[in-house]
Amino acid sequence: MLKGKIAVVTGGTRGIGYAIVKKYLENGAKVVLFGSKEETVVKAVTQLKDINPDWEVSGMFPSLTDATDVRNAMKSIVDKYGKVDILVNNAGISQSAPILDYKPGEFDKIMNLNVTALFNTIQATVGYMKEQGGGCILNTSSMVSISGQSAGVGYPTSKFAVNGMTISLARELGPMHIRVNAVAPGITNTDMVASLPSDVIAPMIAKIPLRRIGEPEDIANAFLFLASDMASYVTGEILSVDGAMRS
Repeated sequence: MLKGKIAVVTGGTRGIGYAIVKKYLENGAKVVLFGSKEETVVKAVTQLKDINPDWEVSGMFPSLTDATDVRNAMKSIVDKYGKVDILVNNAGISQSAPILDYKPGEFDKIMNLNVTALFNTIQATVGYMKEQGGGCILNTSSMVSISGQSAGVGYPTSKFAVNGMTISLARELGPMHIRVNAVAPGITNTDMVASLPSDVIAPMIAKIPLRRIGEPEDIANAFLFLASDMASYVTGEILSVDGAMRS
């Protein structure tokens, strides 16, 4: 579905991001994954090459909140491959502290990585996509961007901002043939969720109409569809993948 495409996936070393990278490679894309640390990037790339030595995957670890660092990373990718067809903004952090417990700078940290970093990567990529005649930008949102959450106001605030950026840029960049969409995952079986005790997980599952937690591959499938030509007329959408759990 993605044969010949060049994809960049931030937050691609584990969890949902790693599943997206793997899914894209399985479907013929060449992928550059971004991570926060050199060691985690090397580990992820090695694991993927062990699965299939023929996959063309590499990694980088620019500081996503540093616009210059991001621009340099994107330039190096275009210098190597000649283009960037797909940008997936998956890197981010979550938080659930009550507002009175926020430490100085904590809100800014969430907004910087979950929102400013997206702006940086998109701004660094759009020029290349415009020159090549189009592209696809996908952002990771969250079900809390629709329903909010009972604590940790910074996280849903950042994801509401991701939705606003997605919808607005879809309108701005549409004339350049650049599609912009987001996926809003529900509770997903990542390392963090897997470490929770069963008495915490069970009430979560009870609230999900499909009566199961999502798997990273469930989310990756949505990212695959939106990146493919099957979604060539889909833009400005926030696709919920949450088993119909809305709060």
